[in-house]
Amino acid sequence: MFLALAVTGVALDVLTKVWVVARLQPGEPVPLLGGLLTLRLIRNPGAAFSSGEGFTAVFAVAAVVVLVFILTRLAPRIGHPGWAVALGLLAAGVAGNLVDRVFRAPGVLRGHVVDFLQLPHWPIFNVADACITTGAVLVMVLAVVKNVGISGERYTRTAPAASAADGSAPTSTSPAPTTTPTTPTAEPVDEAERG
Repeated sequence: MFLALAVTGVALDVLTKVWVVARLQPGEPVPLLGGLLTLRLIRNPGAAFSSGEGFTAVFAVAAVVVLVFILTRLAPRIGHPGWAVALGLLAAGVAGNLVDRVFRAPGVLRGHVVDFLQLPHWPIFNVADACITTGAVLVMVLAVVKNVGISGERYTRTAPAASAADGSAPTSTSPAPTTTPTTPTAEPVDEAERG
């Protein structure tokens, strides 16, 4: 599932960018769905939302590092379908934009990313960006909301133990024994002894 989503996501991202570059001209938007979605071609040298435009090569190298980390350290540990979807989408998004950084002008590791999808009051993005955003949201839901680890194990949240009086952390996680004060009580009197 991870590999299928990653490969499909990269293919869809690359194909849509090839189509957009061949059909659209910068500065000539194409409104769709009554203006809900607009196709508007731009070339982005920076990161998300066109930030960091002077660090294109840094973003390319960072993408390589992230992709290698996902493929070598995270993917082999996947034991839950939700994590397969989340990491597959993340890998697809990172790889899709990395293809632009490597193969598009002005040069290797300096290529500008093709963005073309625009929603009202939202920066222009592409299929790879959508994959990254969706994958990141799924990771947060799985790890924080559902408490599911990448291997499928489930975590339970417990309240942290109180610190010792001197400020140091307690050395044991077992609960401290509690004692209940006892008060002397009169022994029950047998009815036969009452006479």
